[in-house]
Amino acid sequence: MKKIIIYSAPVAISLIWLIFTGHTFNPFVLKGPDFLRFYLILLFGFYASVLILKISGEAFSKAAFYGMIFIFILGVLKLIRGMVLEKPVGFLMLILILEFIVLMIIKQSHVNLFKKQKFPDGFKK
Repeated sequence: MKKIIIYSAPVAISLIWLIFTGHTFNPFVLKGPDFLRFYLILLFGFYASVLILKISGEAFSKAAFYGMIFIFILGVLKLIRGMVLEKPVGFLMLILILEFIVLMIIKQSHVNLFKKQKFPDGFKK
């Protein structure tokens, strides 16, 4: 329960920012720079919460992974919308590439950790 509250805090902060500055609940109607601000607030806040929990000794949860996937899909959908409308999407594409790399590194380290926990020394598959 503590993890979900910590993971939802950056989402709530970014949505509050969205409501007060964009006057909307829909991040897809924001123009480029405003969407990038919203997306970076969401992204950095969520990754900071994951890092804080990791430093405090908590295990990486599926909720964190699904949250990262959700944020990535949000960016991809906005990227597709920007490409269809023929808008410049270079910064968003760069952010998504970096996010994908970080996501794969985290997923790979999580899989390796799971394998070590699942089959300790002396046990074979």
